[in-house]
Amino acid sequence: MAKEVAIGKRAKISEAQQYMLLAVFGASIFLGVGISLVSHFVQQIAFNAKIIAAEEQSIVTYSNAIKTLGVCEKPKGSIYSDDELKRCNPDSIETSQIPDTLRANILEKLAANQALNSVPKEDNSECIGTNGKAYTYKELSKMYKEAVGADALRAASNRIKNCSALRVIPDALPAFKNEEALFSSLNKIFIASNAIPLSFGAADLNQNPELINSNLHLLPIRFYFEDVNTDTVTTVLSNIERSVREIDVKKIFLEYRADTGNLNLDFSGSEIYAYYMDGSKLNETTKTISPEDKQ
Repeated sequence: MAKEVAIGKRAKISEAQQYMLLAVFGASIFLGVGISLVSHFVQQIAFNAKIIAAEEQSIVTYSNAIKTLGVCEKPKGSIYSDDELKRCNPDSIETSQIPDTLRANILEKLAANQALNSVPKEDNSECIGTNGKAYTYKELSKMYKEAVGADALRAASNRIKNCSALRVIPDALPAFKNEEALFSSLNKIFIASNAIPLSFGAADLNQNPELINSNLHLLPIRFYFEDVNTDTVTTVLSNIERSVREIDVKKIFLEYRADTGNLNLDFSGSEIYAYYMDGSKLNETTKTISPEDKQ
């Protein structure tokens, strides 16, 4: 009898141990799954935080660029809201609404520079007033301030760009190769100098070693005057030097003619250059954010 009781106790103990092992095994499974899920959620939260931080930084960068350039009125807060960006219309903004921005400084200060405004604009009919004289910056600015509506403001803004001192900037250093415009400028110089070259055109490009590593591009020129007096030579050189267009005369060849007492003047293409520079562009960049930091 005692033996049977002992065997029954052992069976119950063994059964209890099995249940205990199953319970521990089940708890271990749940614990492992729970730890894995917690770890996964923590990684997701950290990754989402990185994305949100990058988005916020991009928004701040865009807002600062817009504020610096003067594209929109200043935001109510530190950054532009979606509604503020939707309502933004650069053509309907007056410079008084965007003080101390790049746009306001250009339109109010640079465009008003009297020395730069002395550049003639007689070739552009929209720059000539009813009195037959070129508009002054004061008159252009008045048109801009009195313009009503986006179209009128856009037209007044373009007139300021085309007729004020702002025109000097692209004229002095164009953003692309434009031989026709260059030759037209030189032709004006010849007419103003009362001198007609015997030959005139582009020359072969012999790269200037000093400019190989620069952002400037060369437009080599060559023209030749035959049988001209010293006053004409001096006038041509002086007018080239006074030109708004950047023209670099390194070397010229003078040949004296004993039969007339005049000179032959050769501007060699390897020694006279005009310049142009590629325009700057703002490009959007894409940044890839990985869940795990990679060295």
